Amino acid sequence: MAYKERQLIITKDGSHTVSIPEMKVTYHSHHGAIQESLHVFIKAGLKYILDSQNLPVIYIFEMGFGTGLNALLTLIAAERLQQPVHYTAIELYPLQAEEIKSLNYCEQLKRADLESVFQLLHKCEWEKDVIITPFFTFNKIKVSLFDFTTQQRFNVIYYDSFAPSAQPEHWTAEIFGKLFSILLPGGILVTYCSKSIVR
Repeated sequence: MAYKERQLIITKDGSHTVSIPEMKVTYHSHHGAIQESLHVFIKAGLKYILDSQNLPVIYIFEMGFGTGLNALLTLIAAERLQQPVHYTAIELYPLQAEEIKSLNYCEQLKRADLESVFQLLHKCEWEKDVIITPFFTFNKIKVSLFDFTTQQRFNVIYYDSFAPSAQPEHWTAEIFGKLFSILLPGGILVTYCSKSIVR
């Protein structure tokens, strides 16, 4: 299904998220989009792998590219640490150009120099490895999780699907079995969701 209406809203840390009123969901926490992404995906995911394994390249899979915030923050960390990252993201309903231009992440991060890079994440060709920076290679695929197949295996999965109340089909044992099958040994899955049924 295509979303009929998406609204840009400001979260408590000043950064944008996207709301879908008909589903009663937002792409990020109301408490702070940037704050949530840094805590859940960068600190608990990327940093954990960096601290626990010495890898020449970190392979990351993101379920739900959405606003591109998780990819942007990962790119920033990869550049700062000079750690090569290969980032694959799937997104069935990408944002429109006017929505992307309105997002304020680079402004909030005080990284106006990365605005063109952030735009490139959204505008670059689909289903092709694109070297965004010397430390960040990106591949986005317009496909649902159910139809996604890959021979690639990943060190980290950023599981950024909508909540179980909105998309229960994304939180089944079958889906998590599929995700487990694409993890490398020692790999981890991180998600914001802490519902007991998911745990």
